[in-house]
Amino acid sequence: MTVSIRLLQANELAAADHIFRLAFGTLLGLPEPSCYKEDATFLLHRWQTDPTAAFAAEVDGKLIGSNMVVNWGSFGYFGPLSIHPDFWDQGIGQRLIEPAIACFTQWNTQLAGLFTFAESPKHHALYQKFGFRLRFLTAIMSKPIQQAQPLLPGNKYSQMSEAERIESLKASYQLTNAIYPGLDVSKEIQTIQAQGLGDTVFLWDNSGLAGFAVCHAGANTEAGSNTCFVRFGAARSGTHAGQRFEQLLDICENLTVTLGMSRLVAGVNTSRDEAYLRMLARGFRSDMIGVAMHKPNEPGYSRPDVFVLDDWR
Repeated sequence: MTVSIRLLQANELAAADHIFRLAFGTLLGLPEPSCYKEDATFLLHRWQTDPTAAFAAEVDGKLIGSNMVVNWGSFGYFGPLSIHPDFWDQGIGQRLIEPAIACFTQWNTQLAGLFTFAESPKHHALYQKFGFRLRFLTAIMSKPIQQAQPLLPGNKYSQMSEAERIESLKASYQLTNAIYPGLDVSKEIQTIQAQGLGDTVFLWDNSGLAGFAVCHAGANTEAGSNTCFVRFGAARSGTHAGQRFEQLLDICENLTVTLGMSRLVAGVNTSRDEAYLRMLARGFRSDMIGVAMHKPNEPGYSRPDVFVLDDWR
């Protein structure tokens, strides 16, 4: 068996998507593994955002797996990493991690992370080979949304002028940079707008940007039908950060209704315990629990004083 690792090509995205669903559906024991995640999609828009950070595993000329790497400035993560079940336990996952580590080196990533199954020592051992260490649990939480106040004009990136968008991107970076130096999700905001995946909402106060949330919504996005999914959200740190976080959740609920969705989904690392507890108090409940792994073994922006929503799947 000859294994080669190379860049994933556009004409392979459908096959890679099928393998991704089959692999995770099989691992989770679904009766129809290939129906995993139903009409939510992950690979296409990540490939379109940066095709130089999407990798394929090939055996004897046949695609059998893929891995996507995401660049958020000083922070980066990879996933979903998937391999066809017929080729499990043959060292191919390790081969697909190697180019991800090379990306982090090239990007001068200060902290690399990943999300994996909390109950899987097999996965933990694989990632530990590359220097990743287990940190806190991450809860993927959801809440049904039936009604909410309408969004105020000007809060959505899609409705802004070009000048307003430039200022909003700048403000978003200033906010995330204050939370963790170099953290930058402005590319996510631009990707969602360019590819029509959802929208980004901004919360302003007398001191400037108080918070923002980058959201996918509906079928053929990471959300799936009837769902608004917070890819990344953050409230400005400091005094009254918890109140700003509550207001940010308010506008995420408002966006859910505005976009015609009925369910809001967001991930929160439990090291950000006040953010987690505030979500529970608002009626969010955990759909799944994973564990964050970091390289190096440092907290990064997963700290008690941070109010961030994210999902590294």
